[in-house]
Amino acid sequence: MYRIYLLILLLCSTGAIGHAQTDVTVLRVAVLDFGNLSLGRSTADLLAAHLQRSDTKILDRDLVRVAAQGIGYQGSLNLRRSEARDLGAALGCEFYVLGDAQTVRRSPSTGKAYFEAYASLFVVSARTGNLISWSRPAFRAETAEAAEKLLTAELSAADLANRLLMAMSRAHEDEVRRRAIVVTAETVIEDVPEGESDDETFRLPRPFRRLRPNYTNEAAAGDAEATVDVLVDIDEKGEVRNAEIDRWAGFGLDQSTLETVRQLHFFPAMRDGAPISMRVLLRYNFRRSGKTT
Repeated sequence: MYRIYLLILLLCSTGAIGHAQTDVTVLRVAVLDFGNLSLGRSTADLLAAHLQRSDTKILDRDLVRVAAQGIGYQGSLNLRRSEARDLGAALGCEFYVLGDAQTVRRSPSTGKAYFEAYASLFVVSARTGNLISWSRPAFRAETAEAAEKLLTAELSAADLANRLLMAMSRAHEDEVRRRAIVVTAETVIEDVPEGESDDETFRLPRPFRRLRPNYTNEAAAGDAEATVDVLVDIDEKGEVRNAEIDRWAGFGLDQSTLETVRQLHFFPAMRDGAPISMRVLLRYNFRRSGKTT
């Protein structure tokens, strides 16, 4: 009897240890092609190889490519959160990396011409559709081959992979925390009714003055053109209570937009002569000229 009891105890202990060892969050990460050029695919392959860790499962690149093409993804780096979530659902991952990699010849107004090899890296949460990290390593050299060699070395560096994985890990922990929060009471904030316009009984919120976010140096360096959409909660006093990016662009443009929106003050929305809280969408178009509309 004692031997049987001991055997059962050992089996239970072994099972508990096995469960503890496997009860580890393994993040599924998809890396999409960085454009249609051969450099884009080879760069994505290289990054995917260096993101592989014991707590990270890199999804098969061919299957990722097929899944992305299946829902019509065409390589945009300027997605709405709903589009980003749809793409994440098709890929079947927690996070994915979008990008663009090219080598271009630059001819400055002064000095010698040179080649620039760059990779734009966008890390996106599949669950929320948020852009959680972006970077744009770029290197100059006299020849395309030399510039690409420098870029390859950067993408192969453990430091870059660690930064990307750390961003994913922090975002995952934050998402878990947010899902655990139970909201007991929340102020009702209306969305702008579809097709609604000002009339005798209803008036949309209006800003006291219009401010334009800055076109960032990072965007200028990347020749970025993008649209940033912001969902803004405006209370009955016309103050901005909350602002969150609904269509992201990276290159510092999202942060520039949020900083600007948080400085805005509004005449509040009105219904039947009384001020009301309302959620509105503000859109900013960034162009290479530096002009924001």
